[in-house]
Amino acid sequence: MSDKDNEQDPLATEEETMPEESMPVDEPGAEKPPVDEFVVDTAVPEKPPRERSGNAVAWLAFLASIIALAAAGYTAWQSWLGARDTSAGENYTRLENRLESSTRSLADLEAQVAALGTQDPEIEEKISAIRQELDERVRLLSSLPARMSTLESSVASLAGVSEGARDAWILAESEYYMQIANAQLQLANNPHLAALALKMADERIVQLANPALTDVRRAISDELAALEVMEKPDVEGATLTLASLARVVDSLPLATATETKDETSGINPELSGASRAWASVKNAMSGLVKVTPPERAKLVQMSPDVEYFLRNNIALQLQSARLALLRGEQAVFEQSLDDTSALLNDYFDVSSAPVVGALTTIAEIRGHVFSTDVPDISESLRLLRQFRTLSESAQ
Repeated sequence: MSDKDNEQDPLATEEETMPEESMPVDEPGAEKPPVDEFVVDTAVPEKPPRERSGNAVAWLAFLASIIALAAAGYTAWQSWLGARDTSAGENYTRLENRLESSTRSLADLEAQVAALGTQDPEIEEKISAIRQELDERVRLLSSLPARMSTLESSVASLAGVSEGARDAWILAESEYYMQIANAQLQLANNPHLAALALKMADERIVQLANPALTDVRRAISDELAALEVMEKPDVEGATLTLASLARVVDSLPLATATETKDETSGINPELSGASRAWASVKNAMSGLVKVTPPERAKLVQMSPDVEYFLRNNIALQLQSARLALLRGEQAVFEQSLDDTSALLNDYFDVSSAPVVGALTTIAEIRGHVFSTDVPDISESLRLLRQFRTLSESAQ
């Protein structure tokens, strides 16, 4: 149908639906008015059906929109559920993949270890040996507390024996120091070391706190007092003097054969007459002939090499005496000084002041260093040995 037909449909419908009472009756002789004027002027039109159908369409559109919104919400909710299930599935799949990868890595590692064990059997033997050693050490450590308790019990039971061993050790140490003191004084002529050794022995005896050793301590005190008043030789000064003599040997003058003169070279003025004439003749004849003693004849032929070795020999003799003095060897000390004096008297000018001073110094050192009287410090050692003997007999 066209739009024009639709526009005429309401009129037609209205005419059809109108009741018969409302229809005008044609009276005879009356003029019929036009149809259009009648519709407009006399009839009140009702609400057209198109408006009612428009309302129904609006309600249907509203319901359709609600249904569409509900369908869209349901679709979104289903999509969200699907996405959540997909994420959980992906996480589960990822975990399964990691687990499978770890399982494969562990299997590969076990295979490598097994391959190493089969390729090198010595490794297994070493591992077994180490395992056995560890087991043995664990066993020893497990038994250590019991062994320590046994050791502590043994030490506790030996308390009295250990105390006696301590006293015996201190007594032996004191005796040793006393022996050193006697050796330093009697053999080395060193009172300083002798006094130091006696003091150390006295300190050891004090640790015992035994009244029976009072006599030993009294003897040690007396011996220390005797060493204090003893005239101590100047060993340091003597060694320095000998060193100085060894350095000045090169400057000492040698003796010559022409130094020997006849004792009758001068004429006595108291002689008279023939005696005086005879003395003059004798003196003149003695000037023609000179007699050299045999011990001086070798000085005439002394060469520079011989002189060099002579001076070095004297220097070595003095150094030997110095070393013997430091060691306390009295015999060697005195022998070295005697040889030095003999060489100086035989080959050097004994009338010169340097040679005379050297001989005098050597004589003084030889006579004073070892001439000091030393006291007897063996009484304390004797008393201590007597105490040890009595103690051992009593035990």
